[in-house]
Amino acid sequence: MPMKCRPLLTPPVGGGTKQLKLWLKSLQTRSTLLIIITSAVLMELMSVVQNWYAAKGIREEVQHRAESELRAKSLEIRTVMVGVEMATKNMRWAVEERLSSADGMYDLARHLVENTEMMVGCALAFEPNFYPEKGQLYEPYAFRNSQGTMELRQIASSSHNYLDSEWYRMGSGREDGYWSEPYYDNSGAKMMLCSYILPFHSPSGEVAGVICADVSLEWLSDVINARQIYPSSYNLMISRTGQMMVCPEESLVLRRSIQEMTREIKDTSVNTINRGMMAGGTGHATVYDNGSKNYVFYAPVEGGMGWSMAVVCSDKEVFEDLRKVSGGLTLMMLAGLALMAFIITRVVRGFKRLQESHAENERIGSELHIASSIQMGMLPKTFPPYPERDDVEIYGSLVPAKEVGGDLYDFYIRDEKLFFCIGDVSGKGVPASLVMAVTRSMFRTVSAHESAPDRIVQLLNESMSDMNDTNMFVTLFVGVLDLPTGRLRYCNAGHDAPLMIESGATKEQRGATRMLEVDSNIPVGVMGDWRFTQQEGLMRPYTTIFLYTDGLTEAENADHAQFGEENVMKTALAATSAEPTVLLQAMTERVGAFVDGAEQSDDLTMLAIQYTKEQRDVRLLRSLTLENDVQAVPKLSAFVDEVCAAMEMDEMETMQMNLAIEEAVVNVMKYAYLPGTKGEVNIEAQANDVRLKFTISDTGVPFDPTVRAEVDTSLPLEERPIGGLGIHLVRSIMDSINYERVEGKNVLTLRKKLEVRSEK
Repeated sequence: MPMKCRPLLTPPVGGGTKQLKLWLKSLQTRSTLLIIITSAVLMELMSVVQNWYAAKGIREEVQHRAESELRAKSLEIRTVMVGVEMATKNMRWAVEERLSSADGMYDLARHLVENTEMMVGCALAFEPNFYPEKGQLYEPYAFRNSQGTMELRQIASSSHNYLDSEWYRMGSGREDGYWSEPYYDNSGAKMMLCSYILPFHSPSGEVAGVICADVSLEWLSDVINARQIYPSSYNLMISRTGQMMVCPEESLVLRRSIQEMTREIKDTSVNTINRGMMAGGTGHATVYDNGSKNYVFYAPVEGGMGWSMAVVCSDKEVFEDLRKVSGGLTLMMLAGLALMAFIITRVVRGFKRLQESHAENERIGSELHIASSIQMGMLPKTFPPYPERDDVEIYGSLVPAKEVGGDLYDFYIRDEKLFFCIGDVSGKGVPASLVMAVTRSMFRTVSAHESAPDRIVQLLNESMSDMNDTNMFVTLFVGVLDLPTGRLRYCNAGHDAPLMIESGATKEQRGATRMLEVDSNIPVGVMGDWRFTQQEGLMRPYTTIFLYTDGLTEAENADHAQFGEENVMKTALAATSAEPTVLLQAMTERVGAFVDGAEQSDDLTMLAIQYTKEQRDVRLLRSLTLENDVQAVPKLSAFVDEVCAAMEMDEMETMQMNLAIEEAVVNVMKYAYLPGTKGEVNIEAQANDVRLKFTISDTGVPFDPTVRAEVDTSLPLEERPIGGLGIHLVRSIMDSINYERVEGKNVLTLRKKLEVRSEK
């Protein structure tokens, strides 16, 4: 008969107690083994899951940190390059207006280098035979030498024919500017450079040449390597053609391309990375090199330079901690599978949340730190800012709602004029902070060469509209206060109207407060072709202009009621002295009491300027009208002698007055009227008990002699640039020199403080 197979777990039929015990023991062993194997499989599965989630979290963390670092470094680099671009673009108009003077190009090049921090040199390369007297090639160049002083040279020659250079050919055809390939300058600066090329035009509109602004790139290595994700990770930076700009081996910088450095790597992913970086792409990839695994993250530097950066991290270092944890978990799993299952589950979940939170905090913290540094570093911090002056008092404050904000204010004095502004950028956070920084820098750059508020706002608007891809805008108020006269010119671009607070001698004047009448111009950055209007008025002595952003009027308390203009007016009326410090302190205390601890929802920015110049009785001494002919100068000398005699000046003082006034008037005769054009020059002398004032006016073309740079008289005569000594002489004799364009006239005002003479 065939044998019947009994199921494994089927109890025996017959056989007694001993057989039953053996069966029960076998069943227990198999069950235990099954439980252990099942638990081990489950624990191993949990271990695998844990490692997968942990590795995924670490990869995401590395990617987030790398991308954050790349963005932060790109922002730092772009901030510097934007400053160079704006300074060069703002210089273009000066070059185009002064093309009639070939030698004057040296002053312009030097001025641009002296006023741009990262710029080490500037060349103005002209089209062939543009100045016939200079030959076919003419390229005046200004640069800082190794001792930090300025040198001026004409560097064009047969061996340096810039017409054949890549930067000249490309730059002369790019109206928006062109960044050259980085290179090492062996003959001049002895450092790594990159040049920003911008064409300029002749009066007929044809390209007359290019401005070549040389920027030092030695700071790039510090910026790129300032922060490392891991100790052994490293950063790379290449140019648009793949040349190494930053790499661990400094000897290879600008000597090897990225293709040459990666030629021996067999992993084809390297070629994909190389193509992506040179194409200005963003991405990441894994590369195997001689058995080692690396992660590469790359992104372009924004701004059109064609540069690209990469962060390289070692897989061994990235997952070193994870491998250590996995080994420990394996040992613990052998000691207690059940407990380990619970621990692994909790560790996986907690570790994943921790990594995600840490990566997000790193990204936000990095962006906020950079934006806050840019913003607060550009605002005036010292108050009172001009303790030596008795004609103006200023105080300002900015309290951001978050770590960074979009408000700004700024002020400075140039040629007896106080230039000031206040603004509010649309939006919040890092983007608004960056726009604020760019706006403040552009205000300083533009107003250094332009005194009309509407022109300052117009140039700001054109530049910001061109690069406004994010559709952000700035409400802005720009004012120019002529300190000797109290004449206030201003332009409002969609900002809140400031308050005018009178503190005069009469009861009616004291404490009178009104809103300044402003035109309804649109904010800056909305429409590039908008024509902004200029307004003006007169600030009497001890009048205060109080400027603020909507963070003051829209400050809310717990019931969402707003502080409003009415409370601003009441607080200003209560501050009867209208001193800036007292006014801002009172306004801060009042709005603080109103909100009563409620969370601040918007940046709060205030700026108060009090005009404190005392008006004195002025008497007209003499007036004279001359034709624009130097042959009429003897009449001027007699005129000045009469004025000095009336003021009882001695012979030496009279001679100095003659030198200064003659130089200023002859300067007007030469430059205010075009050659062959007849015109008049009017000279008027006035005085009070403190100062003697000469006012020189003409109806010629706009001509501001105060924009000429100061002459370095310490240089030998042969090393000094041509021109500028005349205005230097006037500045050295007179206490102040002031230029304004008023009603189609050039008005140059020279003031001399009178010495107190003891009675005989």
